[in-house]
Order: sequence, then C-alpha cells, then structure tokens
Amino acid sequence: MKWLTYFLIRIYTRITCRINAPDLQSFPLRGPLIAIANHTGQIEVPTLFAYLQPRPLTGWAKSEAWDNLFLRWVFNTWGAIPIRRGDADMHALKLALKVLEDGNIFGLAPEGTRNKTGKLKRAMPGAALLALHSKAPIIPVAHWGGENYLANLKRLKRTDFHIRVGEVFTIDTEGVKVTGEVRQQIVDEMMVQIALLMPEEYHGEYTEMCKQPMKYVRR
Repeated sequence: MKWLTYFLIRIYTRITCRINAPDLQSFPLRGPLIAIANHTGQIEVPTLFAYLQPRPLTGWAKSEAWDNLFLRWVFNTWGAIPIRRGDADMHALKLALKVLEDGNIFGLAPEGTRNKTGKLKRAMPGAALLALHSKAPIIPVAHWGGENYLANLKRLKRTDFHIRVGEVFTIDTEGVKVTGEVRQQIVDEMMVQIALLMPEEYHGEYTEMCKQPMKYVRR
C-alpha cells in the first residue's frame, strides 16, 4: 500500500505540477538524517515523501490530523508521529529519536505551522531539540511555488514547484549552556540554511539574519 501511494503521488504531481528539483539525488544514501524544510502545507510533504524513496522517511504531524479518517490512513501509511502542538511532547521526541537511531530520515518543519504566503516565518525554538538530543546531521530543503498550488488547481493550471537541497551540517553548541535564547538562535540558524537556497523575496523573517555569521552551524 505504501509503494502504491508513492506511485500515485508521483503521477498526480507530474500532472498538476512542473517539478524542478535538480539536486534531490544529493541526499545521503544511508545513515540518520534530519531533513528540515519550510512548510506551505500544500504539496511539499507528499512530494518529498514520494520522491525521496527508497529511503525511509517520516516526520511529526499535528495530533488533531488523526481525527480525520483519510489523514489518519495517510499518516499511518507513512509512519508519521503525532505531536501535540503548544507543549513539550516528550513522547513524540523519543519516537523521533528512535527513527534516527534506526538510520532513517526524519522530516522537520521548524516554522511549526503552515506558511500560506511562501515567505519564511520565524521558527519555533522547540525545533532545535531534536538536533541537540540526536546530534544527527541536518540537511536543508527549500521549496517555493507550492503556495500557489490550490489557487492554480482551481484554475486547472499547473504549478511551477521548485525544490533545492543544501549542504549537510551539524549543530555544535561549544559547551554553551542551552537556554531558551540559545535554542531560538540555533533554530534561526537552521532556518537561514533554508533561506539561502531560496530567491530573496521568500526570505521573510530571515532577510537580515541571512547576512549575519553563524554561531552554532558547522559544515
């Protein structure tokens, strides 16, 4: 059922989109990996799940989604992990760590919620916890054009959907005490790696931060 779902997604996205993703093959073929991406919530999640196969990939999804029968089926098929937004869901964190311990890819949207305009929103500091606890390498994935997907679909127009993959990096706190402020700095630097892959008009909250030196990101 999982492979059938991926096959159908590939056909559907090729019909409704013109996908420009020249470097998806740069994903490491093995080993634990945190994939971070911006989140418009229209087309990027199913596209990345389908096009990164055969590498196992999962991620967090808001727990309320399991109230919808169709979404419950989709997320269970993909092995998604429900997470309670707004509080520290340690159970969801432990399950994500297990995914990485098993050598798989865990997808993470640091913005924490959908960004309907395509311009980057300020990320939530909790997104840094997985990187700090797992010490897994991180790969940034940026996409744009998908924010127009639903509007284009209503007009029976194909969407130009662009995906770019950046260099793998890690987080090194250099022995600094990790406070809430430090976590925010870390997740902001993670988001900058996404922003640098996108056209400048999409940088949003990270326009100025893209010009600043990184303190915790290590190539």
